[in-house]
Amino acid sequence: MPKKQRKFADDGWAVWIDGDDVSTVYLNDWLNPKGISYIDVAVRIRGVKASKVLNVYVPFLVSREEIEDVSLLFNNKSIVQATFSAACIIEYMKNEHTSEIAYNGKTVDIAHISTFDYEVSALSEGTHIKIDLEKLHPYLDNDETYFIWRMPHKSLNEIFSPRANMGSIMERVRDLITTPVIAEKYGYSVRINEARLLPDEITKLGAFHRQKLKKAVVTLSVDESYELNDGGCYRIRRLEENLYREFLPKDYKCEDVISYQWNQNRDYNLKGHFNFYYNVAKNSISKGSMFLYLVLLTVIGVAGNLLASLVEILMGI
Repeated sequence: MPKKQRKFADDGWAVWIDGDDVSTVYLNDWLNPKGISYIDVAVRIRGVKASKVLNVYVPFLVSREEIEDVSLLFNNKSIVQATFSAACIIEYMKNEHTSEIAYNGKTVDIAHISTFDYEVSALSEGTHIKIDLEKLHPYLDNDETYFIWRMPHKSLNEIFSPRANMGSIMERVRDLITTPVIAEKYGYSVRINEARLLPDEITKLGAFHRQKLKKAVVTLSVDESYELNDGGCYRIRRLEENLYREFLPKDYKCEDVISYQWNQNRDYNLKGHFNFYYNVAKNSISKGSMFLYLVLLTVIGVAGNLLASLVEILMGI
């Protein structure tokens, strides 16, 4: 039987805006089981000119230096068109803090968060990112604005971190011989604005409970060598070539990248929750087993040659 390893993380995120808005949050996970995984966080605010503050709670510690303003890549028209899945006209850096994009018959602003000050505060179980929207108002020409950034996804890094086998040497050798195929299964869930998963520093804020988040979309980007549980998918598509060539995180392989997207919309129940779960499975051959087999074959071959030489000597006598 194959050897199985199961790892699971349950992340509670929160997004709320102090203002009269109808907003959408997008989370794009760049899964990289052999390296650093990343997450792109994007928030679209409608009614941004009547909003005061954008708040995001991240369920792990992240520093300001680890936050990358990927909106600055939108000077590449191919990236913009691939990201928005439409033909776009962009006025890049129309002022010191924003760009403007026209697509699908509407015009929106893109806020470049790296060009203005925002707060990153460490909490007991995560990080609070706070963006002052009122300071941005003079630079906005439209009432719909996107905020987008990338950071290391440390929860996923923890899931994919290697585990040391603490069994005895003989047990380890036995496993290497009898179970060369390793079946790995990784489970992961994303829960947005679910109070029971959030620290007290967030749940005690009155503004959090009055938020008007309308929709949340979670996108996964994973190599085809992994099998994804896509039963709850809203849409599955291969990432546009221009996007994954220019927009990928550092050291992320772009071959056979596929995007899986979930979409849960609530139009009436403003107290509703956004819950997403997925698991990733992969079967692989243990390199340790292959090395052990090679050693055993070598030992058997050498022993066989010695035995044959000994028989020849005995027969010669």
